[in-house]
Amino acid sequence: MQVSHTTRAVSASFDDSNLVSSAGLLPAMKLAEKAGLRRLADRWLSVPTDKGANAGLKVASLVAGMLAGADTIDDMAVLRDGGMRKLFAHLYAPSTLGSFLRAFTFGHVRQLDAIASRFLISLAALSPLIVPEPDDYVFLDVDDTIIEVHGHQKQGASFGYSGVRGLNAILATLKTVTGAPIILAQRLRRGAASSPHGATRLIRDALATLRRLPGMSAARVLFRADSAFSTFAAIHAALAGGADISVTARLDSALRKAIAAIPAAGWTPIKYTHAIFDEVKDTRTWISDAEVAEVPYTAFTSRKKADHISGRLIVRRIPELNKHKLAGQTTLFDLHRFHAFFTTSTLDTVTADTTHRAHAAIELVNSDLKSSALAHMPSGVFAANAAWLVLAVIAFNLTRATAVTAGTGLARATTATIRRKLINIPARIASSARRITLRLPETWPWETGWTHLFDHAFAPPSPTPT
Repeated sequence: MQVSHTTRAVSASFDDSNLVSSAGLLPAMKLAEKAGLRRLADRWLSVPTDKGANAGLKVASLVAGMLAGADTIDDMAVLRDGGMRKLFAHLYAPSTLGSFLRAFTFGHVRQLDAIASRFLISLAALSPLIVPEPDDYVFLDVDDTIIEVHGHQKQGASFGYSGVRGLNAILATLKTVTGAPIILAQRLRRGAASSPHGATRLIRDALATLRRLPGMSAARVLFRADSAFSTFAAIHAALAGGADISVTARLDSALRKAIAAIPAAGWTPIKYTHAIFDEVKDTRTWISDAEVAEVPYTAFTSRKKADHISGRLIVRRIPELNKHKLAGQTTLFDLHRFHAFFTTSTLDTVTADTTHRAHAAIELVNSDLKSSALAHMPSGVFAANAAWLVLAVIAFNLTRATAVTAGTGLARATTATIRRKLINIPARIASSARRITLRLPETWPWETGWTHLFDHAFAPPSPTPT
């Protein structure tokens, strides 16, 4: 690519009042309106004084700014440029939105949690956010992450398990075998909070929302988590909500004893890093350094008998490759590292291991949020940041809904990719006979998907059956 004009032949001026930089906000926010975002916030959010007036409009404005790429309060000014006032009414100044967030208390954040849950259910009815495969599990994944902050001004910020100063966010996501994840529940906690703190309530809320999603009332659910959530309270909450579990186990003495009892013939090679499939007719199996085995196991035997949970312990072992650990020592037999998880699922050993490892997909959600609205925690007030997290989740799910509605291979794309292809599209507003027309770039590569999204968002409501 080469610039086609000389310096003297090019000039620039910011003076076009009919130009918008994010034309995709129009169908996206129309979809949010049809799903009832503003109506839900007006009904359920009770932030006091004039700061909380028109709560629905302010919530919608914050979500729209996040869709367009805002990750701070000041970035909300992106909603007030060019011809945005011709497309949207009630565009608030960033300072007004900041005052609105700072007026939140813990109770108002919980109200916003309920709004996010109800909005997701309505959104799922308008777009195929989650399509469960017949007879397959859907996966409820829970994990926490540290959102780094700087300075001492942030309420609740401290050094947690990662050694990074920040605030701790815990998320519960829902994913199918082939689909991309959506977020069911979220909490912001102080930076030094332990991983399982508050997880029990989060799991209950997530399962309650999951069961209310269209077509999910009878779905088979598998709760997946790492060893930080291998507590009786968390596992019992998942089982009580009708889910099977697949949770990484801590290698304590009872677990080591169970692993030692696995016979040598009980290990099965699996497809793992650098594995090779043996095509010989007699074997037709994976040649791999990694192997799995299972053994019956009862968890929480130190508690009263009513609290014992029976299931299977599935163990993956790989050779010890740490050269520093083995330096200068000759071993009489192969040494292995063991990774075990406890499950009540009906999956076979190899499938259960593969399925459990796929829990890592929640890290992509953490990364996605930190690459967009959670790049910063914008306020010094903890409740404002907690509300910001919930709004970021609403924006994440809305972005996912726009992608699956548009189709064209964007269903599993990241937020940044969806934003680039569907949201941040420049357009000129043309008015004629009291009708507005958006003039979009010719030969836009994702025109088909954007047009499908636009047509779906502005389609008249389906008639109510009588």
